[in-house]
Amino acid sequence: MTLHTERMGRNDALRAARLRRGWRTIEAAATALTKHGQQLLDEHQFTVSARTWRRWEGERPGWPAEETAVVIHDALGRWPEDLGLPPPPGWIRPEHHEEEQVNRRAFTSVTAAALVAGPIAPQQVDPALVGYFQQQLEGHYRADMFLGPHDLIGTVSAQYQLMDKLVRSARGETRRGLLRAGAAYAALVGWLYQDAGDIDGASFWRGATQEIAIRSRDPHLIGYSLVNQAQVRTDLGDGHAVVELCEAALDDADRLVPKVRIMAMQQQAHGASLTGERRTVDQLLDQADRLLPRVDDDLPWGNACRRTPGYLEVQRATCYGRLGLGEEAGSLWTQVLAGVPETARRDRGVYMARQATAAAAAREPDQAVEIARAVATIAVETRSARMRRELSTLERAMHPWHDAPVGRDLAGILAPVTEGSWPWARKRCRTRRSRSAWPHCRAGCAQGTRSLARSGSATTAASR
Repeated sequence: MTLHTERMGRNDALRAARLRRGWRTIEAAATALTKHGQQLLDEHQFTVSARTWRRWEGERPGWPAEETAVVIHDALGRWPEDLGLPPPPGWIRPEHHEEEQVNRRAFTSVTAAALVAGPIAPQQVDPALVGYFQQQLEGHYRADMFLGPHDLIGTVSAQYQLMDKLVRSARGETRRGLLRAGAAYAALVGWLYQDAGDIDGASFWRGATQEIAIRSRDPHLIGYSLVNQAQVRTDLGDGHAVVELCEAALDDADRLVPKVRIMAMQQQAHGASLTGERRTVDQLLDQADRLLPRVDDDLPWGNACRRTPGYLEVQRATCYGRLGLGEEAGSLWTQVLAGVPETARRDRGVYMARQATAAAAAREPDQAVEIARAVATIAVETRSARMRRELSTLERAMHPWHDAPVGRDLAGILAPVTEGSWPWARKRCRTRRSRSAWPHCRAGCAQGTRSLARSGSATTAASR
């Protein structure tokens, strides 16, 4: 009975991380972390006692000082809250502050593309420019499949800025055509930010999409913009908001082309999966499937249902995985992956990561680890934020085996992904930083970039 009580009160997550590091005793761990911290911070006064570590592995571990949290992350590859230590209110991971500083200039320049101040000198706008921008859009979609978001955000947003300038001089149908094209470009920029893992940038551009869609008076684009907003809420794990936005898009469904209705239905299915409604998921996706043969419009945006192999089965498999239906999700992922070309590296990697999570849910940890081995390689090569989020979801699904050999294998496989995710940490710690330079933890400091929901990303290429 005593042994059982002690085991229930033990912080197994930190203990497992210590053992994976080769620190067999608490005393050895405290000594090693002290040495690591002194080197990392260039601070010889930094110490962690065995008594402190023992408390961390106990029932009430408390929270370390912020510089100690950074040392723990650098030594173990995980932040303290991922190792069983409950964070205090207002805690923001230091990389959020650092990333905000590093990315502020780029973020400002990209969002500025939608916020150009007037007055703008009037100019003649040739109606042929509408067709030009529409033709360019398909090329951007295809480039995204091979390049990823980081190489395209600047290019696409610069073209949007040019359209915004032209709209101010255009009149009549040319103006409306440029507004429609501009909404599609804004939606693509929003998708690129979301794919890159920047939910703030995605939210800004999704809002810009909706504004321009409303100005265009195009009911199809307005519905499309609502689905775009629902995608952001899906990544935030807000199932009810997803359903509400998609229902709003479908309020006047008879006026919408079939592909917009399909997009709204499949996204609403994601919302239903977040609220645990498997029957609703199937009903919505079955309805969308019956509409697929009717997609025949020539609109240049939102064509993922035509371009993506097994489009609706990808959504169903993702929803099933979120619902914890491991065997059914795994079977669907096998079917989907058979039709995804090897050249579509990022989509394959994301799908395989979800397949691995489904295997873990089906109590097949060895299969999950074998799949993860291939995904980790792709994640490092592509720097895909979506893939890293999916691998984090896999880690949580594999927690029952974290102290078993298969769990240690997974930690080793994912180490390059974790280590490569935050280059700021290695760079910043090469020079000595004063204590006042570390970000402060207080309730009012939540100004940094929001992290994506722990429920795992549901984003697919559905918006493109």
